[in-house]
Amino acid sequence: MYLKRYTIAAFILILSIGLYVNFYISAQTIGIDFFGIPLPALPVAIWVGVSLVILYLASLFHMIFYSIVGGFKLRRYKKDYDKMIDAIIDAYLGKVDRKHYFKTDRYQFTGSLIDNTSMIPTHAVSLQSDNEKINSVIKLIEDIESGEVVELKEYSLDASNPLVQRNDANRLLKGEIVAEDILGAPEKYSKEVCTEAYLAYVKTSPLYAIEKYKEFLTKESLFIVLARINADENRLEISNDSLSALFKSVELGEKDYVEASTVLSHDMIPEQRMKLFESMSGVDDEIMSAYLYTLYDLEMLEAADIILDISQPEEYTNFKAYRALKSHDEHYSINLFI
Repeated sequence: MYLKRYTIAAFILILSIGLYVNFYISAQTIGIDFFGIPLPALPVAIWVGVSLVILYLASLFHMIFYSIVGGFKLRRYKKDYDKMIDAIIDAYLGKVDRKHYFKTDRYQFTGSLIDNTSMIPTHAVSLQSDNEKINSVIKLIEDIESGEVVELKEYSLDASNPLVQRNDANRLLKGEIVAEDILGAPEKYSKEVCTEAYLAYVKTSPLYAIEKYKEFLTKESLFIVLARINADENRLEISNDSLSALFKSVELGEKDYVEASTVLSHDMIPEQRMKLFESMSGVDDEIMSAYLYTLYDLEMLEAADIILDISQPEEYTNFKAYRALKSHDEHYSINLFI
């Protein structure tokens, strides 16, 4: 509002009307009563000027009042705009249970929509945004995705948040934290980060350390352990009992056990390998295929024949087909039948 300009223009108008009335309409003086109170006699031009001044003051009060009201409304819009920015940032950061309260109808629906929407920023957004807070968050996300380590404390994200997990993984890769620090304090990290840390941990750790944190053992980390048994690099010696316990810690299928036998075939002593799957197959029928594969791979044909002969006709048909071909001097790799 231009109150100064309005005031100058108003007084010029009042003065002009007063002079016009005084010189061209009437120069006489009159007295009036104001609610029974007699006022002194004044020229008509003065009374017209007083009326205009009162009108000016009333209009000035009107403008100031609605300016204040409008200022409060604008302030509410400004606050809601800031909340909208926060809602967008929280959506970009992948926060859960987002709830922002807006005071204006204009932002209420849009804000509620954002609070219930997953949003993934792109590089193009950072180029178009004129808000520094949004740009900084987008840059932070881009840094994490590119393998950089960033500071996330100010955003109060849960350990399960994907950005926190990826950032912790970056810290692990860059050596800012070691795998054992993560495994020793699993409550500070997500299960996914602990699993990834264990995956790196089993590549060089001794058996007692592997068993200490085996709650994070997965199929992938188990196969890393299997590949280390009696290997030339990062050699690991392990008994069948300890190995069986590791197998029991992971949920594996029939093909997984066969694959495990294939991995063990590289460096494990044949007798130990055969006894391992023999003992485990006695506990779990799903491991029998792996035991049969091991027997045929080690050319233990008689032991394999005993198992196939007492099996049901619909069982182990692939191994029975292999046996039939082998009995006719057909030389095929057992790996073609698993």
